[in-house]
Amino acid sequence: MGQAAKSARTVVISGVPDGVLNDDVMSDILVIHFQKAKNNGGDVEEVKYPTTEKGVAYITFEDQEVVGSVLQKNEHRLEDRRLPRYYPLKVTAYCENVFSSVTAVLDMSVFKYKFVLEDLIQELKKKSTALSFGSLQSNGHISVQGSFPAMKWLRDFLLLKAKSLSEDKNEESKSHQRPKKRLQRHRLTREMNNFVHDAEGEKQVVVLDTDVYHYMKCFFSKELLANTDVVISDVTDGDITTLHLQRGRSRPDAGQVLRVKEKIENQSIKLHKSLRKERINFERCIRDKKKYRSVCESVKSRFPNVLFIPCDTHIDLIGSSSAVFEFKREVNKKMQGLFQNR
Repeated sequence: MGQAAKSARTVVISGVPDGVLNDDVMSDILVIHFQKAKNNGGDVEEVKYPTTEKGVAYITFEDQEVVGSVLQKNEHRLEDRRLPRYYPLKVTAYCENVFSSVTAVLDMSVFKYKFVLEDLIQELKKKSTALSFGSLQSNGHISVQGSFPAMKWLRDFLLLKAKSLSEDKNEESKSHQRPKKRLQRHRLTREMNNFVHDAEGEKQVVVLDTDVYHYMKCFFSKELLANTDVVISDVTDGDITTLHLQRGRSRPDAGQVLRVKEKIENQSIKLHKSLRKERINFERCIRDKKKYRSVCESVKSRFPNVLFIPCDTHIDLIGSSSAVFEFKREVNKKMQGLFQNR
């Protein structure tokens, strides 16, 4: 079955006792628990344990209907003769990683002096079938949609293309160019130098998923910039945010900019794998958004690692799968109470 169907058949289990038994034994105990009829279970296709989150497992059932039955059970108690006691489990629906699809607009005009842009686009389509390309506009702009890793590959590929152009060593060809052509090549080289990071490491560029960037900025900015004198500016274009890093004036160490870039990239990879996103829509009317925001503020103390982002028509929740699911459920429960008391 496809990945989408698999996510619909998966639940997140938190509260799994860590370090009590061998991981394989704990996996077997989880399978036994969620196959029992008294636990509203069914046939288990796969169990993932351990995971990157301590005490968290993922259970995938063969039948999607079992997910609903398991979630309806008020209490799950993990019991087995091999365990020293019973352990209460929290079961939540698996929230698909919505960072899997982003959209960006590329400016391909910088390549028009060397390539036929239509041919270059066709080459990109063949090399990355995971990306969806729109129509090439007369100004060289083109819309691209796909997974963030695929988008990052595209960026790296174009950077290499750009760098190869700026390092053209064919002196004989350059010497026979007409003045207008030399002017074009000079312009191209200047644009390529802006496209590729500064050779001395004083400036770097990092491209991130916008949601990952918001989460990183909220929870990891101090950690990533500790003991550094690096100035970061950001430019957000829909699903993608570009960070421009450069060193400040108080420290002479040029290498610190590159080190901060690497830390940001490594952290973004970890977050991209672990973060999930839920959305709370303002169901009644947009005027209620202040109440939704107030309720989110009150709930946040119970979920300190969840980031909520208020928008005009909804609130986005970003965090671990189980946390954002519980956060959303708690907010909806409180809002229903408020509506009923009107």
